[in-house]
Amino acid sequence: MKRLIHYSKLLLSSFVLFLVVISVLFLLLEASPGDPVHAILGDTPVTDEFLEKMRQTYGLDRPVWERYFIYMGNVLTGNLGYSYLHAGSPVLTLVLERIGPTLALAIPAFLISTAGGLVFGAIAARTRKRWLDSFISGSAIALFSIPNFWLGMLLLLSFSIELGWLPIQGASPRGVPGIQVQYLILPVLTMATSELAYKTRIMRASVIESLGQDYIDTARSKGLTEREVLWRHALPNALLPMVTVAGYSLGFMVAGSVVTERVFGWPGMGLMFVESVERGNNQVVLGIVIVLTFTIIIVNILTDMLYGLVDPRVRESFASSKKVKVAAS
Repeated sequence: MKRLIHYSKLLLSSFVLFLVVISVLFLLLEASPGDPVHAILGDTPVTDEFLEKMRQTYGLDRPVWERYFIYMGNVLTGNLGYSYLHAGSPVLTLVLERIGPTLALAIPAFLISTAGGLVFGAIAARTRKRWLDSFISGSAIALFSIPNFWLGMLLLLSFSIELGWLPIQGASPRGVPGIQVQYLILPVLTMATSELAYKTRIMRASVIESLGQDYIDTARSKGLTEREVLWRHALPNALLPMVTVAGYSLGFMVAGSVVTERVFGWPGMGLMFVESVERGNNQVVLGIVIVLTFTIIIVNILTDMLYGLVDPRVRESFASSKKVKVAAS
């Protein structure tokens, strides 16, 4: 019952956060300068009557508060509106068409950074204060300090322009549908590098902290080798902070793909977001933010549930109230 109450509160707070994010962004876009109708028409000369008809068509002639409640009601039913610049196509359809390429970048980058962070962090902790630890820790700090857009440009100049080993932009050759592997390499490396460095630092600190606990001394006193102590006792406990970090990173890698997709011309949600902001297509901007917010919330909820599965203390905290009642009786 305690677990059910906990997840009910988590879902409720996530839903409130979801509404707050949408509301704030809706009002900010309404307050931003520019007329969506002029963004649609561009420099095309039209009459005032035609402009008014366009505003009526998209409901832009109504008060802001009325449009806000209409929009929020539509969002709760799965209708994210219609794009001004895509012949009135549903925003949800447009976003879903782009989410596949974004996930094609985010998921490999997430797997590479998480697996690499676990391995390099454990090695650095195991070889603490030796040259290998210094090399891994120093490299992690240096890589984490490099901005993604700068790293992406550096990779493009080195491997695409100078060496000609990999394609420059896009997901496949012109006129060829789908995604080809050679187009994935540089953007995935760009997205994974800073996350790999960050997770390496987290894992190293977590393993070192675990190795300093009393139960590690107990394990050593039983005659276990250092390798057995590390794999059986230190690493399982050191994984707990990594679960939280990995959960957050997956959501934010999807949301943070904007920079990488812009640099590599990758046809995902990030590139569409930038193009929509530049062209004043507020409906698509809102739609992308809604999908990203929803994704991050779902990932965080799943992370919370996974944390409870990995950490026995969390499971015991859910059951503790029942034990207390039994003991009191």
